[in-house]
Amino acid sequence: MRHRMDSRTLGRYGSHRRAMLSNMAASLFLEESITTTVTRAKELRRYAERLITRAKGGTIHDRRIVRSKMAHKEAAIKLFEDLAKRYASRPGGYTRIIKTGNRHGDGSPMAVIALVD
Repeated sequence: MRHRMDSRTLGRYGSHRRAMLSNMAASLFLEESITTTVTRAKELRRYAERLITRAKGGTIHDRRIVRSKMAHKEAAIKLFEDLAKRYASRPGGYTRIIKTGNRHGDGSPMAVIALVD
C-alpha cells in the first residue's frame, strides 16, 4: 500500500529524480514543449507549475527558491522575465499534457507536455 506517499518514484533514487525533474523543467521552460512518457509528464507538471507560481511572486526569496530547485540559469531568467508575466493573471493550469500513443521500442505511453499560451 502507498499510504502517505506523495509522488511517483519513476524508478530512480531521490537525488536522481530531483535532478531529472529539474532538467526537464528547464527544457520545458526554454523550449515550451517536450516529449516524454505520460508518467514523467504528470510528475513534471506538478514540479513545473509550482516553479511558475513561485516565479509569479518575483521577490528575491522566490528567485532563490527557484534557483535552488532548478540550477539552469537561462531557464530561470526566462521563467521570471517572460513566463511569470505571461501567466500573471492566470490562477493555475500552466501546462497541458497531450497523449501521443505508445513508444515503438517498449510500448511506453508517450505524451507531449507544453506550456499553455
